[in-house]
Parts: sequence; C-alpha cells; structure tokens
Amino acid sequence: MPMDEFKAANLAMWDETVDIHYRSDFYGVERFRAGWSSLELVEPDEMGSVEGKTLLHLQCHFGMDTLSWARKGATVTGLDYSPAAIEAARRLSVESGVPGRFLESELYDAPNVLDEKFDIVYTGIGALCWLPDIRGWAKVVSHFLKPGGFLYILEGHPMLWALDDDTPEDPMHVAWPYFETDQPQNPAGWDNDEDYAQTGEKMKNTRTYNWGHGLGEIVTALIEERLRIEFLHEHKTCAWQAFPWMVKGDDDMWHVPNHPERLPLMWSTRAVKDA
Repeated sequence: MPMDEFKAANLAMWDETVDIHYRSDFYGVERFRAGWSSLELVEPDEMGSVEGKTLLHLQCHFGMDTLSWARKGATVTGLDYSPAAIEAARRLSVESGVPGRFLESELYDAPNVLDEKFDIVYTGIGALCWLPDIRGWAKVVSHFLKPGGFLYILEGHPMLWALDDDTPEDPMHVAWPYFETDQPQNPAGWDNDEDYAQTGEKMKNTRTYNWGHGLGEIVTALIEERLRIEFLHEHKTCAWQAFPWMVKGDDDMWHVPNHPERLPLMWSTRAVKDA
C-alpha cells in the first residue's frame, strides 16, 4: 500500500474525530474554557518557564495543549494537517479568550508553510506514532528552533506501543515492531469503530496506521540534527489507561500493577539547539 494511502486513511480518521473530541468528557473543553489546563503535571516542571517565549506545537490537534501553554505566558503557534482540527483550534481560541495562531500543514511540509524560528518546539502525547520517518521529524524540529531554543516532548514509550493489548493473560507480550520499519507496525492497519475518547459514537473512518520508533532512534535523530540532550527521563506511569490491565494510582496516573519497575510507560526529553 503506498504511503499516501496510509496518510489519507489517518487524516480521514482525524478529521472525523475532531468534533467527537471537542464534545467529549475525555478532552474536557468546558473545563478548559473555565480555566483548566490540559497539560500533564510533569510537563511544566520539566519544560520550565515559558513566559515571554515563542512556542511551536507540532501535531497540535484542536489546540487545547497549545493554548494551555499560552495561558502560561507563551506566544503560541499550533500546526496540524487536519483542516477540521485547525478550524476547531481557532474556535477554541476565540471561545476561551486565549490567543493562539493555528496553521494547517502536513508535518514534513511545514518548513514550506511557516517561515519563522521559535524559542520552543513542543510535541505532545500520542504524536510520534503517526509519523513514518523519525529522522524527517527531527529535521523539522531543528529547522524551526532558534539557536539556544529547545525541543520538549512527553510521549508514550516505544516499548508501550510494541505490546499486544489482545492477550490479557500475558500483558507483557511484544507483538509489534519496536524499531522503525518501512511499513506500519501493523501493515493491515487497525480497524476500530470507536475512538479512544470512548464516547460510544461509532466511527465511519475506522482504519488507521501507526509506526514504531525506538527510543535510541528518536534520540539519535535529534543528536544528528545538532540538538544537545539535556535529559532523557523514562516514566513508570502513564497519562491514560493504555491497556485494560493498568491500575489508577493516587497520583491520578496509570500504573503497571504489582511490578511497576518492569515496564517504562512514558518518556520525556528536553533537547537544546546550541548557538
């Protein structure tokens, strides 16, 4: 199957989910309008102050995380390839009274759409698995950073994406490629008629395709683009219930029961583009 067909299938799904997500309790637009931040607690702690900084959010969906950074003092630009998402992001900016600029572009084509440099490039949770080429992503990140600027990312761990959620008797069963491959992790695609927001609404565009990227591949791609890794943290907790066997802790995060030391669930890094 040609790469353009994989991307077209994913885009159709994302366009359809925007309205579902905007109305869902999972995303909480009403809470956001009332002043709630959608960022994970660890993100502002690890990112540091964004007051007075320019921030580019790649793969911003409908912009809730983008605008959460604006509430912390950043001048924000969100970029996404879904026209429905960009329209919703602009609407959310108006409805919440939080300023933000939102542009439609496929990620790898972004340098042809936006001619600016930023203090911060940010990528949120659940973004990298939709990209077929992690080195191409790193080039885009580097392109948009000012000298002295930095990338921050908090993501699901590549090991998490390699596990099989259909074998509850063996929750650590590795079923999908950990490393990047030419084809998606599951070349046949995933066929789900209900979105991860679990609203009960049935989807029409049910087929999607994801790619794995090993942690070493991601970090090396950034280093090859002359970004200096300030830290690389692997986390034992997850921001969402990625698998049915996960349990929720008092910290409002999801854990591996009994043996949390056995599996990294998320990772984060801050990488500086030195002058």
